[in-house]
Order: sequence, then C-alpha cells, then structure tokens
Amino acid sequence: MSEELAYASATELLEGYASGDISPVEATQAALDQIRRYDGALNAFVFVDEEGALAAAKQSEGRWKNNAPQGLVDGIPTTIKDIMLMKGFPTLKGSCIVDPAGPWDDDAPAVQRLREQGAVLLGKTTTPEFGWKGVTDSPLSGATRNPWNPAMTPGGSSGGASAACAAGMGVLHTGSDGGGSIRIPAAFTGIFGLKPSFGRVPVWPASAFGTVSHVGPMTRSVADAALMLQSMIGFDYRDWFSLPATDVDYRTSLKDGFKGRKVAYSRNLGYASVNDDVARAVDKAVDLIRASGVDVVEVDPGFENPIEMFKTLWYSGAAYAMKDVPEDKRDMLDPGLKQVIEEAAGYGINDVMDASVARTELGIKMRKFHQQYDLLLTPSLSVTAFPVSQLTPDVRPEGGQWVDWTPFSYPFNLTQQPACSVPCGFGDDGMPVGLQIVGPMHRDDVVLAAAAAFEEMSPARGARPDLSRLV
Repeated sequence: MSEELAYASATELLEGYASGDISPVEATQAALDQIRRYDGALNAFVFVDEEGALAAAKQSEGRWKNNAPQGLVDGIPTTIKDIMLMKGFPTLKGSCIVDPAGPWDDDAPAVQRLREQGAVLLGKTTTPEFGWKGVTDSPLSGATRNPWNPAMTPGGSSGGASAACAAGMGVLHTGSDGGGSIRIPAAFTGIFGLKPSFGRVPVWPASAFGTVSHVGPMTRSVADAALMLQSMIGFDYRDWFSLPATDVDYRTSLKDGFKGRKVAYSRNLGYASVNDDVARAVDKAVDLIRASGVDVVEVDPGFENPIEMFKTLWYSGAAYAMKDVPEDKRDMLDPGLKQVIEEAAGYGINDVMDASVARTELGIKMRKFHQQYDLLLTPSLSVTAFPVSQLTPDVRPEGGQWVDWTPFSYPFNLTQQPACSVPCGFGDDGMPVGLQIVGPMHRDDVVLAAAAAFEEMSPARGARPDLSRLV
C-alpha cells in the first residue's frame, strides 16, 4: 500500500486530502519509505530532511482538516535539485569546492513559491558538478542510477530528480535545463519534463550559463507538471528576465489537446543521427497522433546543427563560473569540467559575439517557422540510456562530448522556446524513449495541452520500473 501511495499523482493526493481519505503525513511517509528502500541503490539524493518533511506534512494535515489548504500543492511531497537554493540547507551543486558552512538563508524563487504553496520539501537531489553535463555523477556524490536499470545513467543534469520521480520518491521535482537537463533525464527515465519558456519561472541567483538556462517541473504526469508550473510562475524582481503572471491556467488548458493545431514532425532536424529503435518508437507515437485526427506534416525546421554556437556560449559560461576558483582547488573539479574550461580558453570576444548573432538568427527562424506550424515534434534524444559513469553512449578514448548525443535539446535552449519530453515507448533494450514537443515562445499552455493529449494514447502510459531489482 505504501508503494502504491508513493506513486499517486498530485491530483489524486489533493482529492484524498480534501475528502479525508489520505493524509499528507501518510503521503510523505510513503515517499520517505521509497527513499529508504531504494535510494541506497539509486543515489538520487544529496540529503533527505525526514524530520522537517514530516513536520511540514503534519502542519498540512491540520490545514486540510480545517478545510483551509495553504496553496495549490499543500502537502505534496516535493524535491529540490541541488543547484537551487533551499533555506537552511547547503546548496553544494555536486562540487567539493563549495563550502557547506554557508550561510544558507535564502530560497530560490521556485523553491520559495512551492514552499508558500504548501509543498512538503523532502530534500535535495543530485546533479553533476555545477550541472555541466547530460549525465549525473559528481566528485561530491558519485554516480546516480536509473530505476529502470541501475547499470544505466538516468541522464542529467537533473538526474537525481528524474531517478527520484521514476522511483516514487516524491511527486513533484524541480529541474533546471541549460541544454536539455530536464528533457534528457525525463526521456531516459520515462517521466514527463518541461522546459518552460525562458523567464516563465524566475531564476535567482542567475545561472552561469546565462540565458539558455530554464527552471521547470519534472513529474510522472502532464497534469502534475501543469499544477507545479502554475505554482512557480510569475514576476520576481531578483530575475530581470522574469515574466509577469498570466491569466492562463495551465491546469484547465490541458483539455484543449491538439485542437485546431497544425503540427510539424522532424525525425532528425535535418542533421541528427538517431538510433533505429528510438526512431521506430517516435514514428509510432506520431502515427498515433495522426490517427487521432491531428494534421501532422513531416518537415524540418530548416536550420543547420547549432552545436558550435551552443558550445561557444555554454563553454564560455562554464569557464566564467569557474574563473575565481583557486588553482589549488581546480584539481578537485570533475576532469570533464576542467576540459570544458580549457576548451573555452580558446574562444575570444569575436567568437562569443558571432555566436550571439547566429543565435538571434536561429531564434528568428524558429519564430517564422511557428507562423506556419503550432508545434514541432521530434525525438527527445537520439539514444536510450547508456551505462553510468560514461559521458557518451560509446566509450571513447578522448572522452567525447555530451552534446554529441543530445542534438534535439540544446537548439531550443538557444531559442528559449517551451519544450517537453513525454514518454512514448521503449527501445530494444527495454529502456524508455521520449517524444519532444516544442512550441512557440510563451505558449507553454499549447505544449502542455498537446503533451496531455498524447499521454492518453502513449504506449508508455502508466509504465513504471520494476524496483525489485534494486533490493
């Protein structure tokens, strides 16, 4: 019963709280029981605040008994990625060079809003050092593993969040995405992840990776993500890019589905190499969407691979973030991050400006594309999950680059559009495959509605990992 309760959706929990059939304390204990059972094998958490979570759940229980919930997610077990500030606890960012002594007196905006809306904060989830790569292992916490197969990576950099979500260790999970770091792990672990429009969820302190980095929800259902997004949005003076709250209710707009939308499908964006089993799963998903009556046209958006543009901007950001690290501490960094910093030293101001101009052109191209098509469908990734502690699917002597196998994610960080990964099937290895849905800037509601409609028909609907292999 505890495990079934741990897999309940936020909607189910809220209904149970309102009726009195479920208590926030019971739901929180169920999540903590999952952590106790399985996190030794998965390593999804940097720390768990069991005492604080149960105390918060008890307070929530009292509010529900008085029919006075504090907010939209009152009593819902929630995790925070250890990139985001959480008052009273260190934010170590997967690094041994961060001083845990603090002080730690602030919440990041998303954390503050979830707390204000009554969320029960379970603890903080793992990340690679400073969120620098698409898998999750770090000098601080070691490797995080995939609940579907613990020999495989859950992706990154929000890999702890994705592993926790897939294993029922919490209901709502915060992620950040600077090149795919929500969508990559969502696809690898068979959960839903949304990178909202840039500025939709305020960010503070500002990311070192600048205006490619977004904060968003990671959940087991689209409806839970819409609820979580509704809880986190709105203006915050600490983030000068933050968007004002809108009158759109992401929860009720889910019913719109693909209604009246013209949809484009690109198998490879015109340049990417995709594994055959991934391509088959995504093709099947698109066929199901077509069969439901949606007008889907096969067309590429018409841009060349922006990998060099992305690397110039992203690597420069990583180097800037590390510029004040003393030489005697640099040996404590992840060797791959050190390599990125060294490569970034080869970029000059003209390279960065050229990349910025090219980025503007890419953004305009996608704005024009969406004048004709409401949505763009692609694979979320070109591969399924591969072994832990590798940076790429193939073990390469030179190490390889994580952007080599994420060709569908980083372009839409550059353009800042909303994009999500929704489970659509499985590869030949039994590992999850994701369908990416990309929408026009600021139309997060359109992306969520389409994802909700596909979720209903997805071959992966309701699938969850067999956790017995973890014990």
